[in-house]
Amino acid sequence: MSNENETTDEAPGVSGTEDTQDESASGTANDELSGLEAALARAEQEAAEQREAMLRMHAEMENLRKRLIRDLERSQKRALEGIMNDLLPVRDSLEKGLQAAEEEASLESLKEGKALIKRMLEKVMSDHGLEEIDPAGELFNPELHEAMSLIPSPQHKENEVIDVIQKGYRLNERLIRPARVVVSSGPVNG
Repeated sequence: MSNENETTDEAPGVSGTEDTQDESASGTANDELSGLEAALARAEQEAAEQREAMLRMHAEMENLRKRLIRDLERSQKRALEGIMNDLLPVRDSLEKGLQAAEEEASLESLKEGKALIKRMLEKVMSDHGLEEIDPAGELFNPELHEAMSLIPSPQHKENEVIDVIQKGYRLNERLIRPARVVVSSGPVNG
């Protein structure tokens, strides 16, 4: 019996320590689990908010893109409208010139009319940023000129533009048509 008492005496002491450790470990695990669950909930909420903000930003960017396209189309139409308004007087002058040609008009008055219309057209083109390229007598520039032929010429330096077949044009500093030219290869070597 004394063995039983010893076992019984030790059992309550050991058992009490294990219960305290189990409760302490269980409390710590529950606290840790609660903290993780709260952190997960916060992270999920933040992810949802970020997703919503991203979707909102995407919709705003799409609306901005559509608005910019509409504005660009509107401004292109307005620019074209401005050019057409400036060309209408030139057209009117051409019509009057054609009517005058059908009637008995002098050759001199028809020439004056054509010269006036040409000046009007040049002014409209210039006002809208069109610049003429007429390189006669200049050195050949492949960025502005297109050589149609190369011929020997004792009167011209090598690579000098002898003749302009078709004038070139720049619109707002951008080449839209190179001048077509005849270029000198220099004097004939003989």
